[in-house]
Amino acid sequence: MPAPRMSATPLPGIGVKYDLTTREHQHLSVIAHRDGARTVNVYRSDDPDACAQSLRLTVAESAAMIDALMPAHHSPNLLHTTDLGLVAERIELSTTSHWNGRVLGETRMRTDTGASIVAVLRRAEAIPSPAPDFRLAGGDTLIVIGTREGIEAAAEILGRE
Repeated sequence: MPAPRMSATPLPGIGVKYDLTTREHQHLSVIAHRDGARTVNVYRSDDPDACAQSLRLTVAESAAMIDALMPAHHSPNLLHTTDLGLVAERIELSTTSHWNGRVLGETRMRTDTGASIVAVLRRAEAIPSPAPDFRLAGGDTLIVIGTREGIEAAAEILGRE
């Protein structure tokens, strides 16, 4: 049985769209909104570009759906950040960003937002726990953890051009 095909597309200012084509050639998508909500879309089998059904889920409804789909993913040793009021999000730094070429400490991210940049993804490399003197580059994807409000503030700061 071939593996399902999955792709991810950043939606600036909205979140990330995940597209899945099943082994039966059915097309589904999930939009992970920056506020934690999810939109699940099911496309028509005769026209995979035409949406037949769209369902918006709240954060709590999304968590319940995840539990239903993957009940084995829970472990007492795992930290479930949503239970603590924290979220983790990927924020891409544009090549035209004010921060392109500047050091991380200049952003004052943790001080001004309470959110922390816990890793940077650059090309095929992951840089965990970047130091304040780490030089940012356009195209970097920053892994940020904090409250929803902190993440929103971080996205605004990082989106500055």
